Amino acid sequence: MKILIADDDPQIVRALRITLGARGYEVVTASDGKAALDAATRTHPDIVVLDLGMPGLTGVQVIQALRGWTKVPILVVSGRSESWDKVAALDAGADDYVTKPFAADELLARIRALGRRTPAEDGEPVVGFGDVIVDLSARLVTRAGSPVRLTPTEWRLLEVLVRNPGRLVTREKLLTEVWGPQYTTDTGYLRLYLSQLRKKLEAEPSNPRYLVTEAGMGYRFVPDAAPMDP
Repeated sequence: MKILIADDDPQIVRALRITLGARGYEVVTASDGKAALDAATRTHPDIVVLDLGMPGLTGVQVIQALRGWTKVPILVVSGRSESWDKVAALDAGADDYVTKPFAADELLARIRALGRRTPAEDGEPVVGFGDVIVDLSARLVTRAGSPVRLTPTEWRLLEVLVRNPGRLVTREKLLTEVWGPQYTTDTGYLRLYLSQLRKKLEAEPSNPRYLVTEAGMGYRFVPDAAPMDP
């Protein structure tokens, strides 16, 4: 089982890495909110162990961004013991909350409990359009039978779009899910990365058939014979 530890305290990260590693867990670490989102997108952990008071993005913002695209169990481990901090984290989508300092045995028990709730990843769809095949489980894209190399950001954009076939995905939703809630006005990122995706996946990138722009609103993945929003 792979666990992402997101905390800006190097001593806690080191202690958790040793404790969890000794029990057979694979550990990935991040020291701030943006790095936590990047690591979650890149490594797809089975559980996220998250501090609330990280630099950059707060823990609550990280939880909200994660919940835009994944149901991974999230365990908050924080020095904040006030009830409103717990409520904010749980309302944002966290599954459990442990207050620092914590007993290692209790933390391990909570991780085991969350691990039993981790959803199976089988049954992920394979999406095809034109001569492109997108395997969401394997995180693999091929075109005309040849692998297509996508950056992590390109993959996340494509994944969000193909999981919403025929539906408008607003610019704000894409920016929040891929970059985080603090980037909702940075539409230049979307134009750049959508242009790169089209060059890799569309027969006519300047006249896209599948990854289309809805002027002033967002983008839409239009698979063959896809139903459209009214």
